Amino acid sequence: MHPFSFTKAATTREALNSGRRGGRYIAGGTTLVDLMRETVERPETLVDISDLPLREVRVTERGGLRIGALVSMSETAAHPKVRSLFPVISEALELSASAQLRNMATIGGNIMQRTRCTYFRDVTADCNKREPGSGCAAREGFNRMHAILGTSDACVATHPSDVAVAFAALEATVQLLGPDGERRVPFADFLLKPGSTPNREQAIRQGELITAVDIPALPRPLESGYLKVRDRQSYEFALTSAAVALHIRGGVIREAKVAAGGVGTVPWKLPAVEQHVIGERPSDALWKAAAEKAVQGARPLSGNRFKVDLLKRTVERQLRIVGGTR
Repeated sequence: MHPFSFTKAATTREALNSGRRGGRYIAGGTTLVDLMRETVERPETLVDISDLPLREVRVTERGGLRIGALVSMSETAAHPKVRSLFPVISEALELSASAQLRNMATIGGNIMQRTRCTYFRDVTADCNKREPGSGCAAREGFNRMHAILGTSDACVATHPSDVAVAFAALEATVQLLGPDGERRVPFADFLLKPGSTPNREQAIRQGELITAVDIPALPRPLESGYLKVRDRQSYEFALTSAAVALHIRGGVIREAKVAAGGVGTVPWKLPAVEQHVIGERPSDALWKAAAEKAVQGARPLSGNRFKVDLLKRTVERQLRIVGGTR
C-alpha cells in the first residue's frame, strides 16, 4: 500500500473542499481499501465522509423513494418502505456480498465499486481500465465471468453490483453535489460503457459527491423481484441476474421494467424485453418469447458463450416468477 493522508469531513462543505483538491471519498471502504492494498488504486488523500447527514430513506411525494448515499446495504434492504414498495431492491442487496460487508458498505459506494476482473486487479497484467493503452488480457485469457453485452475492443469486464441492476431496471436517478452545485444524472447515464476509454467508469466530475439515489414512482400494484444465478449459493458474483418489475392491471401488463446483471459492462437495461410484454397477458409463451430478446447484440467470448442461453433462461424464469401465468 502506498502512503496517503487521511482527513475526516464534519460537514458537506468540508468534504467538497477536500474533494475539489483531489481527495477521494471513503465511507465503508469495502472496495477502495482492497484496491489500495493491491496497489490498483493509489490515492494521495482519503476523505472520510461517514459522518455526513446522508443516511435517510424516505418516500417521496409521488410515492417513489430517496435512498441516502451513506445508508448501508443492510439498512436499505431491511427498511420497511423499501421492502414493501420495491422488493427487487431488498432482494438484490440481500443476495450481495456477506452480512458483514453489507453492514459496512453504503449505497453510494456500491454503485461506485469497480470490476472484479482478475486482470484489472493483477497489476502485472494488461488492463486498459487500470492502465489505458496497455491492452485487455481478458479478451484472449480466462473470460468465463466476463461480459457479453456492451463490450469493446478495449474492455470486456462486467460491473459487479447487484443493486445497480435493480436501479437500472427501475430507471433510478443519481443525485450529485459538487463545487458547481447540485445535479441529477439518470442511472442509465451514470455508469459508462467502456468504449475506447474504459478507465472512465462513471459520469461523475472531480470533487462531486453522491448524495442520494432516487427511485421514481411507478404505477401500482407493482410486483418486483431479483434473481441471481451464480456458481455457489453465497458470497459470489453473478453469472447472470435479472431484475424485473411489472404493473399488471385487468390481467394485462401495463408497465414493465427489466434489466440484467453479470452479463454487461454496465447493468444492462432490456427495453426490447419490456416492449415485447407491454399490452400482453402473462403466459409461459410470452415470457419465453420476450426472453429471446434479452441477448440482442451479445458478443460472447471463448469462455462465456454459455451466458447467452443462461441469460435467456434467467430472464424467462424471473418474468414468470414476478408475472405468473394468469
